[in-house]
Amino acid sequence: MKLGGVRVMVVGLGASGAAAARFLHSRGANLVLTDRRADIDQSKLPPAAFRLGPEQAEWLDGIELVVTSPGVPRDALLLREAVARRIPVISEIELASRFIAAPIAAITGTNGKSTVTVLLGEILKAAGMRVFAGGNLGTPLVEAAGSAYDAIVAEISSFQLEWIERFRPHVGVHLNLTDDHFDRYHDLEDYGRAKARLFENQHETDWAILNRDDARVWKLASALRSQVVGFGLGPAAAHAGIWPGGRSLVFEIDGRRGRIGTEGLRLPGRHNLVNAMAASAAALAMRVEPRAIERALGEFNGLPHRIEFVREKDGVSFIDDSKGTNVGAVVEALEAMAGPVILIAGGLDKGGDYAPLIDPVRRKVRRVILNGAARDKIAAALGGAAEIESVSTLKEAVECAWRAARRGDTVLLSPACASFDQFRDYAERGGIYQKLVRAL
Repeated sequence: MKLGGVRVMVVGLGASGAAAARFLHSRGANLVLTDRRADIDQSKLPPAAFRLGPEQAEWLDGIELVVTSPGVPRDALLLREAVARRIPVISEIELASRFIAAPIAAITGTNGKSTVTVLLGEILKAAGMRVFAGGNLGTPLVEAAGSAYDAIVAEISSFQLEWIERFRPHVGVHLNLTDDHFDRYHDLEDYGRAKARLFENQHETDWAILNRDDARVWKLASALRSQVVGFGLGPAAAHAGIWPGGRSLVFEIDGRRGRIGTEGLRLPGRHNLVNAMAASAAALAMRVEPRAIERALGEFNGLPHRIEFVREKDGVSFIDDSKGTNVGAVVEALEAMAGPVILIAGGLDKGGDYAPLIDPVRRKVRRVILNGAARDKIAAALGGAAEIESVSTLKEAVECAWRAARRGDTVLLSPACASFDQFRDYAERGGIYQKLVRAL
């Protein structure tokens, strides 16, 4: 892909857009950098013509290529106008993939992406590979472009897949599909179509690792050109697969059959067993030996703010699951809890349905404490499932939970919402929760 002398516009100057801009500059592109925010710190970006503030169609005059950031909606003026003018529009991951020689393992799904991405990266490192692990997880994929790696492991969001052309992972993993991002997508079908684009450029020599317990994901199996591997808690039926067998994972993949021990697996909950299967299946498709997988599974401690134990005080356990930003994640977090739960939820609504929480809340939760912008909507959806208390802030929620807690209870922060009504992101929310808990 020729970039020298090409006039390229980058739309959106968050982490992904800034990384794309730096890479394009290193390849000799003439840059026009745009963002709706007028207060961008230009000193941290490469030399360019800056167009900041409300979008204007004339900014596209003379532009030959548009690289868009995942946070920019599909109906943004500059993207619609670029399409109308037949200016190519690509995502940062598409740009990156044009300059990456190593095989890519790409992980998508509503929940569990980050855990599987990091775990797969650790497995490949245990096998002696030089590995880049990033993407939507944190380090933009374009940071790997032009570098010498044996394998690339990338968390890929639906937003990043909206503007791909030739992006082709050697191994694609689809973990699950549940209600999320309805502030961006029309419905679950629209969201699912964006996720499924992960596989559209794969060849017969590539691999699709699919959750056979999720009907919306598994239905993709019959339409793919790539080799399909199913993972899930139930026994494998069609295609190659991996499934639980006692204290191990049983697999039959790429002509190999064997077991991977799970005695050392430290991650709680059935969803993390599923995550371990997905990462193991991807590693096996990349010809990693089972012993290396087993070793990495036993050494992996999980990621912050994902069912993370914070402390125990007077017989009450406190768990931080701030990354539980949708209903499906909260359901899995509740299933991982043993004792009675006091659930702290709420934040910025993302347009999903809270009704799937009713049954697990009724079975597991003694009290729900809601805070943030969505508290009234969640309270209406959960009415009658448990005692409900509404407060304004997370600080009030923690204080109420502590007053209501009894020995043997678990106080679980799992919001089912985005954090942006009160916090910069889920990590800041989780960090503040942990400080509040430790101050009790």
